[in-house]
Amino acid sequence: MNHYEPASMQSENTTKQYATFHVGDLFLGIEVVKVQEVIRYQEMTEVPLAPSVIQGLINLRGQIVTAINARRSLGIGPLPEDQQEMNIVIRSEDGVVSLSVDSIGDVLDVPVGSYEPTPDNMPQERKEMIEGVYRFDDRLMLVLNTQCVLRRACH
Repeated sequence: MNHYEPASMQSENTTKQYATFHVGDLFLGIEVVKVQEVIRYQEMTEVPLAPSVIQGLINLRGQIVTAINARRSLGIGPLPEDQQEMNIVIRSEDGVVSLSVDSIGDVLDVPVGSYEPTPDNMPQERKEMIEGVYRFDDRLMLVLNTQCVLRRACH
């Protein structure tokens, strides 16, 4: 007798944890295993001639970290002057990078089985940066493709 569950049942019972955040009216998530830490706004040093998505460099306890502006990466206008952005420090193959976002949400346990492909009606420049979505009762959580965000910052 086979005691294994079918793959579809396994995925329904398995969850992934996502650190969530907001950029404009978008609700986004990054797998927790890719996140090093969340920090308040840090003073930045501008980088002359850098791609527009690179907001600057921050000093994170003696380590110089590139800060990528999520609004620019996703084609959203600037943050209102009266709002202070937050930073999500992400681990990458090339070290750590900071992603400047509007606000930080919660860490969510999301059932793997509720994952869906990126909607076809999403603007192309955003679609490239979104791996897929998780549908909740009241909203969608877009899964940010951190590798794509980092590649765009380097070109």
